[in-house]
Amino acid sequence: MTVAIHPNERAADGSIPAGPDVARPGSPGSVPAPVVRMPRHLLSAADLDRPTAEHVLGTALRIEQAMAGREVRKLPTLRGRTVVNLFFEDSTRTRISFEVAAKRLSADVINFSAKGSSVSKGESLKDTAWTLQAMGADAVVCRHSSSGAPQQLSAWVDGHVINAGDGTHEHPTQALLDAYTLRGHSRVARSNVLLLSTLGAQVTLVAPPTLLPVGVGSWPAQVSYDLDRSLVGADAVMMLRVQRERMSGGFFPTEREYSRSYGLDVRRRDLLAPHGIVLHPGPMNRGMEITPQVADGERSVIVEQVANGVTVRMAVLYLLLSGEADEISGRGV
Repeated sequence: MTVAIHPNERAADGSIPAGPDVARPGSPGSVPAPVVRMPRHLLSAADLDRPTAEHVLGTALRIEQAMAGREVRKLPTLRGRTVVNLFFEDSTRTRISFEVAAKRLSADVINFSAKGSSVSKGESLKDTAWTLQAMGADAVVCRHSSSGAPQQLSAWVDGHVINAGDGTHEHPTQALLDAYTLRGHSRVARSNVLLLSTLGAQVTLVAPPTLLPVGVGSWPAQVSYDLDRSLVGADAVMMLRVQRERMSGGFFPTEREYSRSYGLDVRRRDLLAPHGIVLHPGPMNRGMEITPQVADGERSVIVEQVANGVTVRMAVLYLLLSGEADEISGRGV
């Protein structure tokens, strides 16, 4: 599947007009800053309204600035707190990103893998939750193959729960890191469908009918089967990995046919706006949904996404566990 991102409106100079929530204090038309309330848990991108999402991204920027030039890349903000990475399915990239984020905030980190644990011997999610509760985990980062598992977990533990991917449902920190990456290149760009639409972008989902999610018609996005037409003038394109199980499930004729119709090659990349960028959450099927020339090309920000993932997850952990950004803004670091 491909996500093409267009602006909803442009000023005469091609930029996106700032909304009242981002007007500078004292400027004409400025309004009081909106109240920002972080949810207790981050289970879905829909948990974040626009002011809160902007606050998370702004906090990530302040963290990046605070870390710049430090010989020791750590902040003391979460010293004495415990973060548990609870992964019931493999996702090395996401687990390492959360682990690095927590350690850079000086938190204690416990990595829990279902393989070789009591879960493999029949322990239920609820039993695991009680164990984490007894350990006094301040935050639990949960990755699970079943949709809704992190939400269920949040009802059983006192700590904050962050959804690191639950089946085919949600992956909110991926949405945030994509938004942060896009924001650094263009003010028009945001992140996945829920967050992108919340922050004001026009989103088009492109895929063969067999790969479109059930109920996609109710999503705040357009749907297209024509990748070339959708890419024309887009500010960004986000390629999504075709899962291996889809390749043998009859969802499309052959890998070559999919690549010919829906793969991003140099010709298609050049249909983007001149400033358009290419994203991919990884891991990639090189030569299938994206060619090596595009993945490694000058308009690709895929490596930048990985680095931004740590920064954004630092912001999420910090805001959930402390609620304020005083230390990040300079008074405590």
